[in-house]
Amino acid sequence: MTEDRSVLDREASPPDVVLSYGSDPDQVADVRFAEGSPPERPVVVLLHGGFWRPQFDRLHLRATTGALAAAGWPSAAPEYRRVPGSPDLMVDDVLTAIRAVGGVPEFSGRRIVLAGHSAGGHLALLAAAVLEPASAAAGVVALAPVADLGLAEALGLGGGAVAAFLGGAAAERPDLDPVRLPTPRGAVRIVHGTADEIVPIEVAESYVRAHPAAGLVRVDGGHFAVIDPASGAWSSVLDALARVG
Repeated sequence: MTEDRSVLDREASPPDVVLSYGSDPDQVADVRFAEGSPPERPVVVLLHGGFWRPQFDRLHLRATTGALAAAGWPSAAPEYRRVPGSPDLMVDDVLTAIRAVGGVPEFSGRRIVLAGHSAGGHLALLAAAVLEPASAAAGVVALAPVADLGLAEALGLGGGAVAAFLGGAAAERPDLDPVRLPTPRGAVRIVHGTADEIVPIEVAESYVRAHPAAGLVRVDGGHFAVIDPASGAWSSVLDALARVG
């Protein structure tokens, strides 16, 4: 199967606001308010993927967040500094961005659901496990996540992406490996394509074995189907958001 990457370059409207949460140019987040969204609906903080590498950024998620807004889900898609071998920099940015989204006046009173695709799914699961209770997410929806760094390293995913991200072996940083961290406080749903050739579904299955309370939703399609509003998997993504939110 050839992975369908068309969603990455699909034309999409700009966000409503670009939120700055720090002084670096990469410390920003695309915000969509989803006018008319029910006040009880959480904000989706959606973290982009790209195997933690600097050439991939949040812009490829604009079609996804546009579709979320159309479905009544307000969102924020943070950028974060992607410096190979400096994983703590990335994690600190993600945690800071999540806290900043919670302080947006238009989102006052709304809970947060963390979501992320691929490497962003790893970061969402990690953040949910380590955030202090005051900033804890209502739930997590991880989309084709790199949820087990040790297994991803053993499989050689992304041409050695795990070692490049960490600057060393996965075994040296269990504090950054979701499969080895405590189960997040909120509900966890993983949506993963059964034909994913970039992050095989066995990586998600490993996470669920370690955290049996997490749910795994298997969908038809490859790695990008779970962020593509035109795919058959999209309804499962919206259902997962509703279930954890």
